[in-house]
Amino acid sequence: MRYLHTMVRVRDIEEALDFYCDKLGLEEVRRIENEKGRFTLIFLAAPKDKDTSADNRAPELELTYNWDPETYTGGRNFGHLAYKVDDIYETCQRLMDKGVTINRPPRDGHMAFVKSPDGISIELLQEGEALAPREPWKSMENTGSW
Repeated sequence: MRYLHTMVRVRDIEEALDFYCDKLGLEEVRRIENEKGRFTLIFLAAPKDKDTSADNRAPELELTYNWDPETYTGGRNFGHLAYKVDDIYETCQRLMDKGVTINRPPRDGHMAFVKSPDGISIELLQEGEALAPREPWKSMENTGSW
């Protein structure tokens, strides 16, 4: 397992970049515009981490900007922790066997979400290419929020 990033939602990209980059000193390493999902993801890294190879990147800060306005309350602007795992199906099965609810099952063989006992969302991502979809995961419904 490898720690990937922490995600926070932002209401104003320019204001957020002013704080995180201009003031705090982080640097933008990549940006993803998702027209269909109506969001922008901006990944930031500390200056000493930004040149790390793509395969072994240091943990990053993911700023998520949702194009449709939303007021974030109760910590909703904090998104999730993310970890890459060797086998997403084995990881999710092991967690289920230990009583953890899989809030967003890995139907696509790539991504799943669980929550900590304190309600912190944790994203699990398959290392490398997505695994072939298979049961029981591909027909499992979401449970709660993630």
